[in-house]
Amino acid sequence: MSPKTSGFLERLPRPAARWSRLFGLSALVGLAGGLAAAALEWGLDHGSSFLIGRYTHLGGTGVLRFDWGVLLLPAAGGLLSGLIVYWLCPKALGHGTDVLTHAFHHQFGRLNLRGPLVKATAAIGVISCGGSAGPEGPIAALGAGLGSTFGRVFGLNARERRVMLVSGCAAGVGAIFGCPLGGALFAAGILYREPEFESDAIVPAFVASVFGYSAYMLFALREFGEFMLDGANTMAFDQPAELILYAVLGPLCGLFSILFYLCVRTVEDKITPATHLPVWLTPAIGGLATGAIACVLPQVMDGQYRFIQNAIDGNFGPGMGDLSPWSWAKLFGAVAVMKCVATALTVGSGGSGGVLGPSLFVGGAVGAFLGAAAEAIAPGMVSVELQKAMIPVGMAGVLAASMRIPMAALVMTIEMTGSYGLIVPLMLVCSSAYVTGRRFGLNSAQVRGAAESPAHAADAVVHILESVRVSSLVERNWPLVAAPDARLPELVSKISFGTRPVFAVVDNDRIVGLISVPDIQRMVEEPGMADMLIAEDMMTESLAVVHPDHDLYQALEVFRRENHDVMPVVARGRHGAWVGMLSRENVFKTVRERIREMQKMVIREHAGLAAMDQEGQLQQLVMGVSPMRTDRVQRLLVPLQVIGKSLREADFRRNFNAQVVAIEQSDGTLQCPPDPDAPLSTAQRLVAIVWEAPNDSDEQSQ
Repeated sequence: MSPKTSGFLERLPRPAARWSRLFGLSALVGLAGGLAAAALEWGLDHGSSFLIGRYTHLGGTGVLRFDWGVLLLPAAGGLLSGLIVYWLCPKALGHGTDVLTHAFHHQFGRLNLRGPLVKATAAIGVISCGGSAGPEGPIAALGAGLGSTFGRVFGLNARERRVMLVSGCAAGVGAIFGCPLGGALFAAGILYREPEFESDAIVPAFVASVFGYSAYMLFALREFGEFMLDGANTMAFDQPAELILYAVLGPLCGLFSILFYLCVRTVEDKITPATHLPVWLTPAIGGLATGAIACVLPQVMDGQYRFIQNAIDGNFGPGMGDLSPWSWAKLFGAVAVMKCVATALTVGSGGSGGVLGPSLFVGGAVGAFLGAAAEAIAPGMVSVELQKAMIPVGMAGVLAASMRIPMAALVMTIEMTGSYGLIVPLMLVCSSAYVTGRRFGLNSAQVRGAAESPAHAADAVVHILESVRVSSLVERNWPLVAAPDARLPELVSKISFGTRPVFAVVDNDRIVGLISVPDIQRMVEEPGMADMLIAEDMMTESLAVVHPDHDLYQALEVFRRENHDVMPVVARGRHGAWVGMLSRENVFKTVRERIREMQKMVIREHAGLAAMDQEGQLQQLVMGVSPMRTDRVQRLLVPLQVIGKSLREADFRRNFNAQVVAIEQSDGTLQCPPDPDAPLSTAQRLVAIVWEAPNDSDEQSQ
């Protein structure tokens, strides 16, 4: 960000500054994700028309038609995809959603843009050549990669970078599906197996999805307000008796999601490794097998829902043709099954593309199958409107189970099709399908819930730190204050033994520097220097400071970066008056007290947890907050073995892990700096900086 923008945000209250920054970046990520989705759809539409569209009609009902183009073109697309990925980004693996999920949980929100960009480009070739895959997974990963890249460019921390990752995914999915609300819910929910949402990211995801959808629609092939699938906006839930059929559809969608999972995992984990072929060649073999299936059922090549749209458009039931309802049930059932197999062969063999779009396609075919089968079993009992309505509801059911996103699937389907009148059956089918197939989700990188995610491992401590302001812990009457012209003896006289002192050098209510143990130690090591130097010469002028309105989480980040035990607290404003000091020890005590209070509440609610070693776990939780250095200023007796020797001869630094900064005479006066050549006596006391000697294991490790 520009200095002016950074300065403006710095003057805002902390929550306002944080949300302003996240909203601004989310809008930028959304625009980029929307434009990327528009470019992908443009390439896919033109590529499909120019390539596979020349050989077969993907939205028709024709079957058993052999064509060399249909057989070989998917193999050519798979080979091209394999070579592109192998040459440009050989480490780019995964289907899209699993890539961004893994990056969120295990890579601190880092997702290299190159991999998703290469895979998205290769996916255009695969789908245009008839490969059974979807562009939605690649655009989800590409949007997430854009979000992660923006986070890196603008220097965001891991927590904010994860938010941008989710926002980018929301922008891409919300744009290409035409479902801004559903895209945001999808991105925030795809991370977990349980129906949870990433709470920190959901609001920025809304912003990114709005901007992504708006940017996409400026270049999209459809107009604002036009649904991705037409004809479902007039459908409605008319009577409770319809729930009987929907109650069957939900578990059926769950079973098909399990079939889809088994197909993908069998090809990906068993068949492909058993071929022992180069990674760039296996997508061609998978494409050839897909082409063979397409010679029987060309509908499996449909990556743009033309077949599903034709089923919704009235070519279902009366007027559909000379086929009986059983024949249509067989067609839709075969398409649903073989779409699972063809997608597994295309994607599981390493071809670029996603499984998100095929999940919707399979669901639509399952809904059409059940509608036709019901009409065949009980002619005239199932209305044409109900048969059609089962298509979008089935789409939501398989999506909910295969991606483990019941709520997002419901909202996405409503936005894609305009089927607001079907919200009741959608709720029933999405929930029952999810319960049936939730153990077999296609996104292997998902974790059970936020509690199992490494991204949330320290949530309890982080929330405590964010709830406390620096102003409540600042030590305003800091005892170790020195003027810029103070000399070393004056500083030593103020030191309390057994501490690690830090002096604040203050001039006219402004802190101008700090003097710490290393600074004093460095001055004493230089012969003759300590007599001439004043505080202004010894102090560290480059200061990292915190402000009273900072929370402890921000302050702790400064502690980590600067490796200090205390930090100056400075008021905001041009002059920056010194308020006091914040110590790492006080932060430690505060966290320890808050966690102890939490433990008491947890034990009251869950008595069985009382048996756990709470204190040991407490230490693990706050270990990163505790002081790290061990050196202290001590008042020591003169060791017997050095009596009569000088400091120079005794070599305290090597033999005693100490640096003598002053000698206390028998009358209580301090000799500072000490005379390095004067003999030591038993009547004297040594004021020294002492540190712990490394143990044997440390020495061996070094």
